[in-house]
Amino acid sequence: MTGTPSAGRGTWAQTLRSRARERLAAAEARNAPPPFVPGDLQEPATPVLVVQEQRPGTDDVLPRSVRTAGAWALRFILFVAAAYLFLRVVGLLRVVIIPVVVALLLAALFQPAAAALTRRGMKRSLAAGLVLVAALLLVFGGLSLIVRTFISQIDSLSSQVSDGINEVQDWLSRGPLHLTNAEVSQYVDRVQQAVTQNQGALTSGALSTATTLGEVVTGFFLVLFTLFFFLRDGGQIWSFLCRLLPREARVPTARAGHYSWHTLVSYVHATVLVAFVDAVGIGIGLFVLRVPLALPLAALVFLGAFIPVVGATVTGVVAILVALVANGPVTALIVLAVVIAVQQLEGHVLQPLIMGRAVALHPLAVILAIATGIVVAGIVGGLIAVPLLAVLNTAIRYLVRHPSGDPTPDRKPPGTEATDDGTAEAEDRAEDAERRTDPAEPPPADSSVNHEEPAPAARTP
Repeated sequence: MTGTPSAGRGTWAQTLRSRARERLAAAEARNAPPPFVPGDLQEPATPVLVVQEQRPGTDDVLPRSVRTAGAWALRFILFVAAAYLFLRVVGLLRVVIIPVVVALLLAALFQPAAAALTRRGMKRSLAAGLVLVAALLLVFGGLSLIVRTFISQIDSLSSQVSDGINEVQDWLSRGPLHLTNAEVSQYVDRVQQAVTQNQGALTSGALSTATTLGEVVTGFFLVLFTLFFFLRDGGQIWSFLCRLLPREARVPTARAGHYSWHTLVSYVHATVLVAFVDAVGIGIGLFVLRVPLALPLAALVFLGAFIPVVGATVTGVVAILVALVANGPVTALIVLAVVIAVQQLEGHVLQPLIMGRAVALHPLAVILAIATGIVVAGIVGGLIAVPLLAVLNTAIRYLVRHPSGDPTPDRKPPGTEATDDGTAEAEDRAEDAERRTDPAEPPPADSSVNHEEPAPAARTP
């Protein structure tokens, strides 16, 4: 009984020692180097890199400035080609495009009246029809008055013209030019000969005018129908066109068109007012001086004033020529003084006061736009060049400043800023002063209301 526990303790100790030896042998085996294998002493093969030398390209040879200029030149050529194709398409579709443009200008003139009738509860179709009928009565009433005045005065005008021509011949011979009667007769004979030689060209021009009479009649009715639908559904038409664009461009385009339309409305109204003042001023001078066809000449001045800067001047020259051949050189000089006075009134008072609030365009831009429009599309091009430039000015300025379609802070079209720095600063100061006095308007940007201030500290009880 006494030897059994010691034997058990010896067996347990032997087992523990054998396990310890096994663990030590396993640890030594892990730390021993790997067995030698023939070929391990050979160096590993390194991959061979093959570099192919490329020829220098255009980007490596040409300087960066030349590459940039070439890229811009290519885009400019593409732009010119696109503009040329666009003008070609416009030329082919001029019978449709010109009436639509004229209807758009007339819609800008009459749309406020139709909108006012609609706000008073009248249906849109009835309001558009009523405004269209009133415009037709006004236009045809004025034309009938002008035609009757022309017919009633044509007989007396012919006699006055013959007497005026004789008076002009006497002034040329007795005046500062000191021309002899033979020289005056020679010049008159040259004019008559030129008219006789170009009689064929004049006849062909008359025939071409007769052939375009059908186009004029077609364009007139097309203007009527287009104007009616512009007055009735102008906003819906613009919304439909904007929905054709990609989703991210709809709101900016719609907002740009909204501001451009307000600019066009303001421009047309200001132009009508300026043209009316020009026609009244020159017409009063013609009536006082008893120049024949005073009313038709005043109407011609009114129509010519729709082409800014040069329109009223050209039509005023026509009035001066009529006064010269009908009443003589003295009356013509007085009419010239009247035309110059009216033009000075327009240039220094009406244009800054009325037109400057509608659209701000530099005079050089206006002249170049009119010249380009006349070269491209004749009289119609000169008529629509400036309003097109005003609309593009507003749309581009808005899209550059608000590409995401946000409204302007003052809710005004962005194309009415003055082009002169001093005038613009004076207008800004006047607007800020007006806003400070009117509590209904939002505060100016430099006021403390718009500045973020730290919140007041909480009072300790």
